[in-house]
Amino acid sequence: MAGSDVTALFGASTAHSPSYFTLTRAADARPGDIVDFCIPCNPYFPTPAMFDRLGASLREILTYYPSSAETVTAELCGLLGLNPATVAMGNGSTELITWIDHLLVRESLAVPVPTFGRWTDQPTETGKRVDMLLLPEAHGFALDPEAFARFVETRGSRAAVICNPNNPDGGLLPKAQVLALLDRLQDLDLVVVDESFLEFADDGARTSVAAEAVLRPNALVLRSLGKNFGLHGVRFGYLVAHPGLAGRIRAALPKWNLNSFAEAVVFMLRDHRDAYAESLRRVRGDRYEMIRRLSQLPGLTVYPSQGNFVYVRLPAGVDGALLRDRLLTGHGVLVRECGNKIGSSSRFVRLVVRPQADVARLVSAMEQVLYGRTAHHPAAAPAPEARPADGRGLIAVRPAFDAPAPLPGPSAPLPGPSAPVPLPGSAVSAQLPGPAGMLYPAALLPPGAVPPTGPVAVPYAGPVAVPPAGGPGGAVAPPPGAGEAETPPGPARTGLSRAMTAGYTSGTAAVDRIVAGT
Repeated sequence: MAGSDVTALFGASTAHSPSYFTLTRAADARPGDIVDFCIPCNPYFPTPAMFDRLGASLREILTYYPSSAETVTAELCGLLGLNPATVAMGNGSTELITWIDHLLVRESLAVPVPTFGRWTDQPTETGKRVDMLLLPEAHGFALDPEAFARFVETRGSRAAVICNPNNPDGGLLPKAQVLALLDRLQDLDLVVVDESFLEFADDGARTSVAAEAVLRPNALVLRSLGKNFGLHGVRFGYLVAHPGLAGRIRAALPKWNLNSFAEAVVFMLRDHRDAYAESLRRVRGDRYEMIRRLSQLPGLTVYPSQGNFVYVRLPAGVDGALLRDRLLTGHGVLVRECGNKIGSSSRFVRLVVRPQADVARLVSAMEQVLYGRTAHHPAAAPAPEARPADGRGLIAVRPAFDAPAPLPGPSAPLPGPSAPVPLPGSAVSAQLPGPAGMLYPAALLPPGAVPPTGPVAVPYAGPVAVPPAGGPGGAVAPPPGAGEAETPPGPARTGLSRAMTAGYTSGTAAVDRIVAGT
């Protein structure tokens, strides 16, 4: 699969990247050839024993109708200690978002951006007004709940959504601040707290506001079992809300909207709760190690995260789409480039937390693509296996300029393009310090951009955390004359207006289509 073919696959996709199956078919790849840092997952759950049990029951799961949603919901509620009257289960959180929009959102919805795309796209598709508060990059994309409340009141929005933790940056509001925001917005028709990634946070379930939401007539909490369990293909999620809201959603859902795989997994959970808790603990540990490793790469800004992913700003002049394509075709590593997320740009990527062996492969690949050099390790650890001189990979990764100074440790020349080679076991646990004083390859610069004139060696000092010009909570649009450190929002997706990508309010879907076509 040539680089141009990869670009076409992503260009033809929707807001989500092409599926794993699409990519493996296009590349004629075998299972495991592509390491997926794109789709948020739980690599430690279900356990191998659970997969064996599901496999043994595959014939029955595929042959027979599932039980009703009420039966599956009752079992889930028994595990979580919830009242079934306050819960509705859906075929993935996206199905629930669709019905929330159709039944509970009138006229307008306010949401901070960047965030999960369905919260902006879904109401736009049904002609609602979407009021978007642009989270300031200079403040690490942190949400100030007081500023958001003022924005909602100023815009006159009738519904509001926050994701906690937020996707793609992983920012988390403490429970007390979320409850204060619910109190402040109690006159709205609806306030949604999307907690799809909350169980990966350090405080996990203790940060949830689900128990408080059921007592408020306009509050709703959304959760995703597929993300928590690493089973995106099963498609199951649930919401917790006041019985009046939950009942309206349940009444609209199809009778058999949950499949037999979802039923089988839910009824297995009672015997595997300890394994699930352990999987969350391991993901949290991997997150901190992954942030540490990525922070050693020069020029990268790695934002603090409480999700099972991290948000990364690339070095100045690096195009995220080209980086994505080269990582995939040259190294079998798939990342989420964020150029089509409203409020983000192609200078940002989201990287899913994975086990340390996978992260070692990611960091090694990024070193080669960003800096044009192979990975270097302390002398005590062997260098990655040398690539065969006659390799036939699709991306040639060569330094665009000579390094101003040799890097410490053993080095192995990169003879040319080749297929990805896994690191030896002894190198997996080795620290991968970023190369110092390297120039960014001209091949990664956008068309017409001028490469840096001198070596760039910027150590990671943490994201800038200074209040933006518009106040600590965010601005509707970047202030005039903003510095180069500020990255403008990315391009609009089809059907979204230019005003929306600038953080303003959109009109109806028809107006959006007209503006986007001009």
